[in-house]
Amino acid sequence: MLHLAVRMAGHRITALLAVACAVLGGAALITGTGVMAESGFRSQLPAGRLAGAEVVVSTRQSFDSGPDLPIALPERGTVPAELVDELAQLPGVTAAVGDIGFPAALVDADGQVVPTQDPRTAGHGWSSTKLFVDAKVDGSAPAGAREVALDSATATTAGVRVGDRVEVVAAGRIAAAYRVTALVDAPDAGILFADPTAVRLSGRADGERAGTVDLVALRTEPGTEASVAAAAREKIKDTGKKTATSTPADVIVSTGSERGDIASPGAGAARSLLILLASSLGGIIMLIIGFVMASALAVSIGGQRRDLALMRAVGATPKQIRRLAAGQASIIAAVAVLPGVGIGYLLAGQFRRMLVDRGVIPEALPLTFSPLPALATVLLLGLAVQVSARSAAWRTSRMPATEAVAESRSEPRTPSKMRARFGLLLIVAATTLSVVPLLSRTVLGATATSMAGIIGAIGLALSGPALVRGIGDAAGRRLRPGVSAPTWLAVSNIRGYALRLSGVVSALAMAVVFVLTYTLAQTTVMSATVQDTRTGTLAQQRLTAPGLGGLPAGTLAAVTKTSGVEAAAPVSDTTVIREYEQFGDPVVESGSAMILTPAASGVLDLDVRDGSLAGLTGDTVAVSTEVARSPGSGLGSRITLVLGDGTRVSPKVVAVYDRALGFGPLALSHDLAAGHTTAGLDQSILVRTDGSAAAQQALTALAASRPGLALAPTDTGSGDSLSDAPPEVWINLALIVVLLGYLLLSIANKLVATTAQRQGEIATLRLNGTTPRQILAMMRREAAVIGAAALTTGLLLSAIPLALLGIGFLDRPWPAGPVWLLPAVALTVICTAFVTVELPTRQALRTAPAHALSARE
Repeated sequence: MLHLAVRMAGHRITALLAVACAVLGGAALITGTGVMAESGFRSQLPAGRLAGAEVVVSTRQSFDSGPDLPIALPERGTVPAELVDELAQLPGVTAAVGDIGFPAALVDADGQVVPTQDPRTAGHGWSSTKLFVDAKVDGSAPAGAREVALDSATATTAGVRVGDRVEVVAAGRIAAAYRVTALVDAPDAGILFADPTAVRLSGRADGERAGTVDLVALRTEPGTEASVAAAAREKIKDTGKKTATSTPADVIVSTGSERGDIASPGAGAARSLLILLASSLGGIIMLIIGFVMASALAVSIGGQRRDLALMRAVGATPKQIRRLAAGQASIIAAVAVLPGVGIGYLLAGQFRRMLVDRGVIPEALPLTFSPLPALATVLLLGLAVQVSARSAAWRTSRMPATEAVAESRSEPRTPSKMRARFGLLLIVAATTLSVVPLLSRTVLGATATSMAGIIGAIGLALSGPALVRGIGDAAGRRLRPGVSAPTWLAVSNIRGYALRLSGVVSALAMAVVFVLTYTLAQTTVMSATVQDTRTGTLAQQRLTAPGLGGLPAGTLAAVTKTSGVEAAAPVSDTTVIREYEQFGDPVVESGSAMILTPAASGVLDLDVRDGSLAGLTGDTVAVSTEVARSPGSGLGSRITLVLGDGTRVSPKVVAVYDRALGFGPLALSHDLAAGHTTAGLDQSILVRTDGSAAAQQALTALAASRPGLALAPTDTGSGDSLSDAPPEVWINLALIVVLLGYLLLSIANKLVATTAQRQGEIATLRLNGTTPRQILAMMRREAAVIGAAALTTGLLLSAIPLALLGIGFLDRPWPAGPVWLLPAVALTVICTAFVTVELPTRQALRTAPAHALSARE
């Protein structure tokens, strides 16, 4: 049977090339997605500045959500400082360091802030130098309150040497003069203060974080790492201390590759993004690959119906026919899958580079390469090929031998009613799914639009033969007696080969639906977000200090006293995890949250529907209307949250607002978030002025008088164009382009294979007196019908989902997006239809009719 499958494959090269291209592209996409997913699970960050510590004791920087994947916590937690002395007494420990990180930045002679890797945690105590591996120290340790050591890279950038006096902005204080006592050549060494000074500057002497350190790093004797880690775990079992309002995160012990997440909690959160991207793409990629492969195999096996029917006539069983079709497809798939897997690994590397360039993941996060994605790809594609090939050969294998031979030269007279009904049912289901954006004005709700379009396109593929046959019959009844021969032949082909034509139309229609729904869903959500943000932001100016790790203390008071300022309020953001029950099952959701004060109502209009932002004091929170619909989350309720550092709190809901797309689902009170962010400083101040030029000049002068401050307008552009799109939109658009390229290539191969299989038909027409010019005219008319039908059905399938998306997000029955998208899609579809029909037709006309018919037989 295998030998026969190989011999049959040799006579159907064109059709099987379409299958090979479908498998190759599918293997690349699945492998690339698999590499991203595996990297999200297994990739490890380098230990960085903790490389010299064999054992690290810290809070858990992830939240265990039960059966779901752990959720990364990006804010740095704290552990009791007394653990440093206790852990130092453990057998095998040679040094114990309580590391503290806080905002610090060096100001050069020109008054400019010298950039650092992460200014939020650039400040450390001198004792942290014990964590460095082979660090070179030029000078002596800082001892006094006005002495500091710098890492060599920062000092070189600022042109500073040992003994120079520099200005440093530390922990939100005003810039102060320090004497440089040492230069430290070690990765990410930061700005080093005397340990007592570091404790005072970081607020660990009093306040919310008094008596704590970020982590305890232990250096151990050779070969004692495991025993020290076990002893440390025993020591910290009872360190969790509960208060009336919050529960701190668990204290854990990390060794080996686990230290990377502790060294960079924010960077470790990027792994969750890789998993999220891979999971969100996996479904649509599998749908498209399955559709393309099924279409390609249907064309390939459809061209062999006569061979399969003759085999049935000489005694082959239905099972043998299906096994032969599956074996032939598996041979082609085996040849194409290996280069596809290789391309997939390269594609994953390019995708990671794009994510890094867009600032979505850190440069330090590597990809994990293993055979697992390749193995998963082989198994998934092998299963898809087997199912698609056996399904394509099912009808021929089950028919009586005489009927199979009779039908091998033509298509079934009547399309399958069951298939058409199931296709219509899918289209109805897709239309129902389109309603989701009306019920949920969220990013998740918008994804229903894209899924509805794809499901509708699959429904069209199933009901297409009946639809095309109906169109052909209607066109045939309306043909005038004097119609030209090419037109009459084109209409006859549409009526007689509805199955062949509908497969091509549905594939092109899926390309139309895919591009329109996916692209316009992205741009519509982006436009709605910008609309919410622009409408809800009353402030004209935003003051930030990105190079300082946060705004220095006293900045808000200075802004408030500035002439022309009518309102000013600090606005920051963080990550929170919300826990609640739905239908009796626990639900965990992670998302961004603003940090606001009661004064926020003067600079922001969140469209509060119930309650007031004036109540954002103490342990309180404001929630969006989407969150408020959850059980036990309405006004006056207490909801369960896990803050970005792992602390569990139960704040009271004091306001419900409506502009969640622009401002996020939650807004924490400033008091609630205090002590639970890495920097502990406000990230920005929104300023509403009287609109006068004098007020603008006064704010500009204030920003210029203080190092590191940056003043920018809140409305920086239209926000509706792709040039203003956030990184995640560009990522999705790039993936759309890749998938569209795969889809169009597969469609083009399918069209070429379909046309090439008509060589016998073209030869017969030529022997009957039809001229090459008439044949070309006939094929061009068929191509026009294919392109027009694909555009029409694609637009119809996209219209309802996109209209409902526009109503739900923009209060109008059309989406937002680039005006050139629809003409570009139409031109691409028409060109694809004409080129892929014209070229193989011209090639067929170069072959003598007798030779073409003899080769077919």
